[in-house]
Amino acid sequence: MNVNEAVERRFSARAFLDRKVSIEQIRGILDRARRTPSGGNLQPWHVCVVAGQPLAELQGLIRKRAATLPRGETSEYNVYPPDLQEPYRSRRFKCGEDLYASLGIPREDKTARFLQFAKNLRAFGAPTVLFFSIDRKMGRNQWAHLGMFMQTVMLLAVEEGLATCPQESWSAFHGTIADFIGLPDEQLFYCGMAVGYADMDHPINQWRTERAPVEDFTRFLCERD
Repeated sequence: MNVNEAVERRFSARAFLDRKVSIEQIRGILDRARRTPSGGNLQPWHVCVVAGQPLAELQGLIRKRAATLPRGETSEYNVYPPDLQEPYRSRRFKCGEDLYASLGIPREDKTARFLQFAKNLRAFGAPTVLFFSIDRKMGRNQWAHLGMFMQTVMLLAVEEGLATCPQESWSAFHGTIADFIGLPDEQLFYCGMAVGYADMDHPINQWRTERAPVEDFTRFLCERD
């Protein structure tokens, strides 16, 4: 598989098969992903791999927390800007509408939508979750480098026949997760990433988000060929 194929095949899976992923396979992916570039070679990423019984225990803890804090704990960062402008607002809205449409859940069925959203904190049935964090002293540049590391992980996972779903939704319970995985105080919890074998028969894995054409986000200031 070449890079083009991995980029084309990668998608955010939201339904996984009940099939374990080898921890050695995850270790191999992370070993290759450490070649990701970072300014000054800071390598600002930190990862905690959780699977099996520990993952089940963590999910149980979060279910209990969610029962009393349905909106989650106090957030440490905004997943989206408070006043999301166009065209970003419309893109986010359409992504959500297309997702629920793939499941046949109408907009007025709030209960079904909430139950589907709640599957985020069960990693959509994935057997393994990677939790990413970064030193609190790091700035925007290093956050970008963490993102590059995560993208590398996701592309390498495709090559391994695995699917992923990066999930900022875990940040709603960052305190519970940080305590469970023993995250040092100097590290800020960022997000989780579900990893497993995608259930390609599930309708939620059949649709793909739209992408803007190159002309919408690129300016070419160069000589013509």
